[in-house]
Amino acid sequence: MFAAHLLATTSFEWDDPETWTDLVNGRSSILFATLAGVSLALVTGGVRPFDERRMTYARARIALRAACIWLLGLLLVGLETPVLVILPAYAILFLLALPLLRVRPAWLFGAAGAIAVTMPFVVFPIDSWPGWDREPGQTILHAIGWSYPFLLWAAFVIAGIGIGRIAFSRPPVAALLAAIGVLLAVVGYGVIGSWAVLAPADSLWGVVLSSDAHSSGIGEAIGSGGVAILVIALCALLCATPVRWIVLPLRAVGAMPLTAYTAQLVAWALLQPPIGDHGSELVAFRALEPFWPMTIATIIGCTLWTLLVGRGPLERLIGWVATVGPRDDAAASAGASGSPEARR
Repeated sequence: MFAAHLLATTSFEWDDPETWTDLVNGRSSILFATLAGVSLALVTGGVRPFDERRMTYARARIALRAACIWLLGLLLVGLETPVLVILPAYAILFLLALPLLRVRPAWLFGAAGAIAVTMPFVVFPIDSWPGWDREPGQTILHAIGWSYPFLLWAAFVIAGIGIGRIAFSRPPVAALLAAIGVLLAVVGYGVIGSWAVLAPADSLWGVVLSSDAHSSGIGEAIGSGGVAILVIALCALLCATPVRWIVLPLRAVGAMPLTAYTAQLVAWALLQPPIGDHGSELVAFRALEPFWPMTIATIIGCTLWTLLVGRGPLERLIGWVATVGPRDDAAASAGASGSPEARR
């Protein structure tokens, strides 16, 4: 995500390593959405989903979290950094996922695949609405995060819930997921992406089949979804070894993603230089070469906070707000008594 925001990249070419940084474009945000689904699965029981009673309370808390994330997203949009803020769409995706938290993994994966191959046909005409360029349309776009169209992006969250329900941290499962991720990437980029090239770029089929970053095409949905699954699987495999201690700083950032994301945009707003001769605010900011300073500062800051304080500040705040809602009294009592069920 930091690389996608802060690095100037050129179109990817296999034979030119200098273009390989283009891999972050589009794929980082799709990985972000897929991980949202994994997180939803983990906080609602993991491989053993909560029973319906406990799930009802969990859904209420997740809905409160979604409301907080949506409001935070609007505040970050108000900073007017040259970044498409994902949090409003993220919040809507949380709400769309609520009915699916007790669905079996096989059905989740099937639903994710069906959405990935059908919703691009729905997103295309919506994207073509001329009203997006007018002020009311811009307001709607930012309020619902349509730069990340939730009708399609629900596929990534649903796939993530499925991953979180199948013990993906076990090496055999992670290895199988990695193979599936590679297969999906090959199909999305290699097969479907090549079909898109045969159609006129602005035609229905050219757009709907596209594998380009942020195209909302079937090729991108399947290919980038496969990359997200592959990355999650590889991280699970690595962290099943002593490498987990070497990558502790990265794990610290991953434990407080909302704080890291927000801090990046706030710092950007504070450091944004005048456009000058650069032509845009984005180019002007990237001219400062902010990637390494902001990345290193984020890793150090998150690591120290995790070791000295624990949970990230925004994660802690939103978690507290979520406790204001309905409570599962049985779970709370079990937690107070330290029962094995509560600890699990």
